[in-house]
Amino acid sequence: MAKKILIVDDHPQICRLVREFIERQTGLEVCGEAVDGLDGLQKASLLDPDLIILDFQMPRMNGLEAARVLTQILPSVPIILFTMHNALLPAAAVTNAGIKAVVSKMESLDVLADHAVRLLASGNTATQGLG
Repeated sequence: MAKKILIVDDHPQICRLVREFIERQTGLEVCGEAVDGLDGLQKASLLDPDLIILDFQMPRMNGLEAARVLTQILPSVPIILFTMHNALLPAAAVTNAGIKAVVSKMESLDVLADHAVRLLASGNTATQGLG
């Protein structure tokens, strides 16, 4: 059975690009998309993903706030923060939110896919790309 990924980003074109790339390049399945942190919390509870790709800057609830809650309700699910604002985020805040990797949206989608595959293969034990 393919591992399932939830994408949480308020830009539909980013969700579409990430979905298409991840599914085509890794064989992983995107089980759903959410438009902000609150929607992400609801969909994560319903869809039971194996990994969550989360934007930082979103309406209603940002990625750090959503990650803190997601880590409480789904502690074994790794979270990748996929953001334009990675340079502005202190590593301690990211780690304390339970985020396992940070990937800049300025990087190739290959970097994001690589982090996703490694986190799923490692069983969520490693923290990657946090400074």
